[in-house]
Amino acid sequence: QVHLVESGGGLVQPGGSLRLSCAASGSIGSIYVMGWYRQAPGKQRELVADIARYGTTNYADSVKGRFTISRDNAKNTINLQMNSLKPEDTAVYYCKAVSTMVFWGQGTQVTVSS
Repeated sequence: QVHLVESGGGLVQPGGSLRLSCAASGSIGSIYVMGWYRQAPGKQRELVADIARYGTTNYADSVKGRFTISRDNAKNTINLQMNSLKPEDTAVYYCKAVSTMVFWGQGTQVTVSS
């Protein structure tokens, strides 16, 4: 089993920045993709960004050029640097890990508002 713990969410003004982190523990050796998804009230959960075992990254069109996903192998974490935040980025952000099963974190709230 894999346990994922997110941190870094909060309230930020439009144009501001936040950095989310997701720490993985447990049977982490079999993970080959980790990523971030988000879900706003009344909307479907959508991919924000992911990163594969060998470092290949993928981004939603809506966040390209503003968000950056990275990993820290020594700390068994992935990070999401979010810059130039917009009100439409407001959502609960979930960390996801994929091995032979799919694991989700508890989610962390990101609110972009003046």
